[in-house]
Amino acid sequence: MAVKISSRLWGQLNNVPVFLYRLQNNNGAYVELTNYGATLVSVVVPDRQQILGHVVVGFPSLEGYLSDTCYIGSTIGRYANRISGAKFSINGHIYHLDNNDGENCNHGGKSGLNCRVFESSVTDNGVQMAITSPDGDGGFPGNLALTVTYTWNDNNELLVNYQATTDKDTIANFTNHAYFNLSEFKRDIQDHKLTINSGLVLHAWPDHSVSGAVIPAGPRAFNNNRLCDKFQVSDAGIKGLNLFYVADENESAGTMAPTARLIDGASGRTLEVYTDYPGIFLYTGDFLTSTAPTHTGEPAKPFGALCLECQHYPDSINHCNFPQAVLGPNQIYNQNIRFKFGLL
Repeated sequence: MAVKISSRLWGQLNNVPVFLYRLQNNNGAYVELTNYGATLVSVVVPDRQQILGHVVVGFPSLEGYLSDTCYIGSTIGRYANRISGAKFSINGHIYHLDNNDGENCNHGGKSGLNCRVFESSVTDNGVQMAITSPDGDGGFPGNLALTVTYTWNDNNELLVNYQATTDKDTIANFTNHAYFNLSEFKRDIQDHKLTINSGLVLHAWPDHSVSGAVIPAGPRAFNNNRLCDKFQVSDAGIKGLNLFYVADENESAGTMAPTARLIDGASGRTLEVYTDYPGIFLYTGDFLTSTAPTHTGEPAKPFGALCLECQHYPDSINHCNFPQAVLGPNQIYNQNIRFKFGLL
């Protein structure tokens, strides 16, 4: 049966309408989306008592997103994560980007797609959002056309598809920056249990840019481990993880492979993440914050939720040993993420 889709005008930005869409399945579970930043606003799914609750950080009004600095729920682009030195070279030409994260460019810089209004339309069981990023936007080459399609179904699965084209060689890496807490925010994420199907990570410098080395995950591997068991605790406080995990070789290669599983034992909720991206970035929300109240009525707080960002290798263009994420004029960028919400 078809998903029930409704929409309403949510506000305006520079006289451009912003809409809120609700996709509700036949079990009553639903997601909400907005064309501001092609953002995931809500995921409301049942616990083991069949009581519905919010499991992603989101705001009940557009104003919360306009003041957000943590990319909450948004589409990230043109390039997810950090590009070292805020520059890269293609075909012998050096392109300079916004250095919005120290000396680095993070999540597309100040011109990131997270703060743009997309064109939007309803599709079968979903919503399609489209935007064109002009040549030179944020320093990136090429006129790039991106379409993000969200689809929801009766199995409580949210599928996110990214398709993009360009008229000039460029780099492209899109993801969703949802923050998950399966306890309905009754607790922080430290007791959540996580599995990541990866034995390798990218070594990162203290500023979280990558060095180019691919190293064993070692003690940072996750096999149904509590998050807090991997945190570093010192007099300075708690330090979580901000790390890219390379998908196991036999579970990548362009197929929708199971990449991560998150469990909240108290509520019984689970989240399985599938993707055809070559890896996943774990961010445990060390610096998560907001000035506006979230769906809980309270502002977002550190370690209140975590991100599982399926994506290409960070900064791949500056490391020739990494799989590259160069998009050419005769190519179509086509990548997928599936978030499957369930119960123990």
